[in-house]
Amino acid sequence: MYDNELKAIHKSNRHRKREVFDENLHDLASNDYLGFATNKTLFTNAYEKVLKEKYHAPKASMLVNGYSKIHKEFEDKLKTVNNFEDAIILGSGFMANLAMIEALVRKGDILFIDEQYHASGMLATKLLKESQVVLFKHNDVKDLKEKIALAPRKKSSRLIIAIEGVYSMEGDIAPEEIFHIADEFKALLLVDEAHSSGVIGNNLMGIFDYYNIRPKENHVKMGTLGKAYGSYGAYILASKEIIDFLSNRAKSIIYTTAPSLFDTALGLESLNYILKNTSSIKQKIQNHLKIIEEELGIHAQSLIIPISINDNKKVIQIQEELKEKGFLVGAIRQPTVSSAIIRLIAKIDIDSKLLREVCKHLKEYLS
Repeated sequence: MYDNELKAIHKSNRHRKREVFDENLHDLASNDYLGFATNKTLFTNAYEKVLKEKYHAPKASMLVNGYSKIHKEFEDKLKTVNNFEDAIILGSGFMANLAMIEALVRKGDILFIDEQYHASGMLATKLLKESQVVLFKHNDVKDLKEKIALAPRKKSSRLIIAIEGVYSMEGDIAPEEIFHIADEFKALLLVDEAHSSGVIGNNLMGIFDYYNIRPKENHVKMGTLGKAYGSYGAYILASKEIIDFLSNRAKSIIYTTAPSLFDTALGLESLNYILKNTSSIKQKIQNHLKIIEEELGIHAQSLIIPISINDNKKVIQIQEELKEKGFLVGAIRQPTVSSAIIRLIAKIDIDSKLLREVCKHLKEYLS
């Protein structure tokens, strides 16, 4: 039924598949930035926390009977440490982006979204009228400002800007000026912190923390548990009014089962660990970024290190060659990126000597 399409994908070297990788490979491909996915203490603590509860499954939507003490404890902790008024947790980052964009962009509003925003956000824009969605050049403050100024709108129209804290493929950070533009034009600012929370900032809380920006009523922050937090799920932080509105309008909150109690408890354990060990985690991050600069000559802003290859067949070949040497890196192709890259994640649980070793192998492919 889809044979021709699959043949075309194979021919272009874009075919992807599920694969159980050899667990003995040194993992430099996943988004488990802090190595929490192998931390058995966090796992055990979360398990024991859930075991104390009367029930261990969410049972229903959060707005029916699926909201638990564990959910509320995590939300309360998140909003406190991130300086937001309120919080709500969701099943995944994909669902969180759908919730924000589908619910917050109302009739007559205009959304200005970075062209490299996550696919879940781009999919959510398909639920809006085409005239409501304006793409601006990646991290281009001038282009954003010009497009806001030129956009036709009514006095009642809300302006909404969507950016990421750290972009998942390039590893670069959104410029602080976009926060100022949001204030200047009284725009609602949606910030996807999936790849920045737990990785950047003085307290490792993400881009607000990185720029020392105190959250305002026009700020909305989304984060996930499936990256630095070593679990699964997501959250949205905002004003009480916006969280209340999302609870009543966002379909991916209303019409889905509440997040897993165990995953939520594990996210809480990870958050507490980050707060207690901030200095040592930051030191490990800086040590690894220093190695990246020394070995590859790349001044990275995050633990995501993209290496441009521009050849779909070649990235697969490089990935296979590195697997033979004991390392697993990402071989990223279209449509995830415009041209093929090797994506190295300088995870802090990887030994420094091993990181240097894989960097030396990757030097051969740097153009």
